[in-house]
Amino acid sequence: MHRSSFKYWVQRSKRPACATKAKEIAKVRELFRESEGSAGARSIAEMATRQDVPLSRYRAGRLMEKLGLVSCQVPGHTYKQTGDEHVDVPNHLERQFNVVAPNRVWCGDVMYLWVGNRWAYLAVVIDLFTRKPIGWAMSLSPDSELTSSALKMAYESRGRPKGIMFQATRAAIIRAAGSVRRSGNAR
Repeated sequence: MHRSSFKYWVQRSKRPACATKAKEIAKVRELFRESEGSAGARSIAEMATRQDVPLSRYRAGRLMEKLGLVSCQVPGHTYKQTGDEHVDVPNHLERQFNVVAPNRVWCGDVMYLWVGNRWAYLAVVIDLFTRKPIGWAMSLSPDSELTSSALKMAYESRGRPKGIMFQATRAAIIRAAGSVRRSGNAR
């Protein structure tokens, strides 16, 4: 190593920071915080340039690395395709949504929600007469336990009615409906 390089390296930390560099660092921190950690080097460079602090994406990337800022995008969610209608549970409803009395036809669905830093699943059971939720459950996995809990809540909250038709849109609820059918409480 050359002496001049070593001397430069030693003196580098003692030199006062450039005002432009301090302004760039402050702007990168501010924009990263405003984006709630989702902006990457390209986005930060664009936003900073629009706010009269010219930055290239490479410069923004180096400053982010120096500051320890890593962008984090919310991952997309994918459901596995369920394919055809479940063999054990035929479609008796046939899209006839006009019901004449409560506790005759219930329907359900499973939805996914981004909660904190992971996906959570919400199963809901609705009475088609009142068009209001009568049972629900939330879990971190979309399994039959989740849907069974929602159905049990609906069943108990409505006073254990007999002869209910239950139609679902997701395979997990269909599995739970099959377990209720086997117990003799639904058709």
